Amino acid sequence: MSQADVVFKRMCEDILAHGTDNKGEEIRPHWEDGTPAYTLACFGVVNRYDLSSEFPALTFRKIAFKTCIDELLWIWQKQSENIKDLKGHIWDSWADDEGSIGKAYGYQQAKKHFYTDVKEEALIKAFGGLTGANGHVYAEKETRDGREGFLMTQLDKAVYDLKTTPFSRRILVTMWNPEEQYEMHLAPCAYEMTFMVTRDEAGEGLVLNGILNQRSNDLLAAGNWNVVQYSVLIHMLAHICGMKAGEFVHVIGNAHIYDRHVEIIKELIRRPQYPAPKFSIINDVKDFYDFTPEDFSLTDYSYGPQVENIPVAI
Repeated sequence: MSQADVVFKRMCEDILAHGTDNKGEEIRPHWEDGTPAYTLACFGVVNRYDLSSEFPALTFRKIAFKTCIDELLWIWQKQSENIKDLKGHIWDSWADDEGSIGKAYGYQQAKKHFYTDVKEEALIKAFGGLTGANGHVYAEKETRDGREGFLMTQLDKAVYDLKTTPFSRRILVTMWNPEEQYEMHLAPCAYEMTFMVTRDEAGEGLVLNGILNQRSNDLLAAGNWNVVQYSVLIHMLAHICGMKAGEFVHVIGNAHIYDRHVEIIKELIRRPQYPAPKFSIINDVKDFYDFTPEDFSLTDYSYGPQVENIPVAI
């Protein structure tokens, strides 16, 4: 059986048995009919997945793998905040008339920051130059207060560090920006990735591990969705950095089941479980910004029937 099923079922059973019910409290989320969307929730859930042994896709029901990757690339690669750049309709409820979700997710990824610990010769070694063959600008020279440095996105700085100083303890990407949250239509749920490089068992190759910090997780709508996305992200970064994918740790501040999802969840976790599918990157992509959904494959994937018409709290 899939380890993702085991983790998901255990998490749901714990919430159903011991979760805090916020019924009657003043809350923000509501259903489309205006009714408050109450939850059962547990605090500080930590789940671990060994990406070197299997890919953690749920088999109780099918995960829309390509749509999942499309959203991941929308945020991390396209660095967009506009749903017109997204094939799915996950974010429609939070978009304005122009399609923007405000200064969230992709907007924060696109912002460039000033770094003084970056060296031009190391940039050339890491990326082949300050600008890639695909036109992506990795770094721009700048001087501030008499100090020379480079403007880079957090992601490009993380890739630079993974390639040049892989054992650094400062390799992380965050989208939690309090200064601009009033301009976000929804504060980021999955908001920060921290990376750590270790050695493989032979002590020769390097292994990329990652921690996703998530403030809130709707288990029925996105419980395994985010696990699949950020497992793929670790595989992507490991691939372009010449490493192996290692452990993915998922830290959830508030893991919850909405009141209108309780019976659906109970039925879901009673279903048969199947072996984990096989994941692979089928093209030898060298640059993070060259990946497309077609570069990823999920095979031998058996799963239960889809859950139709899930009510979504907004």
